[in-house]
Parts: sequence; structure tokens; C-alpha cells
Amino acid sequence: MQATPEFADLRRKLRRFVFPMSAAFLIWYLVYVLLASFAPAFMAIPVFGNINLGLIIGLLQFVTTFVITTVYVRYANVHLDPAAEKIRHEIEGAE
Repeated sequence: MQATPEFADLRRKLRRFVFPMSAAFLIWYLVYVLLASFAPAFMAIPVFGNINLGLIIGLLQFVTTFVITTVYVRYANVHLDPAAEKIRHEIEGAE
């Protein structure tokens, strides 16, 4: 089954989403760490009250995680799950 074009297409669709999204998030996280390490004055800029830019960017890391998860679920529902279901039916029907 792994040698079939359908399975190869499914893997290609998964990789087309996962690798760029993972790279984007890791770069975003690395920027946060580098800013915290090398630009503490920038991160300490007050935005309102005791809330500074570093805290907001840190909290945006969590928001980004939830956004990526939501986008992935929608992508999987449209592009991955139908193809995987088709492959599963082929495998189960062949037995």
C-alpha cells in the first residue's frame, strides 16, 4: 500500500502542510527567545500598566499554537481525511 500513488499523494499533502508550518512556528519561537536574550530593553517596553511587549509576545506563542492547531484540523478535514478514508477502505476491502 505504501508504494501506491494514493498513499504517496497523502504523504505529500501532509508534508506540504506540516514542514512549512513547523518551520514558521520554530522561527517565530526562536525570534522570541532571541529578543528575550539580546533585546531585553525592547521586550521591556510598557504597553499598558504592568504589561510589557515581552509578555504580549510570550502570550502570542500560546495563541499561535491554538491557531496552528485549528488550521491543521481544517486542512486535515478537507485534504487528508478524505484521502486517508479512501485508502483505508481499499485496504479493508482487499482483505
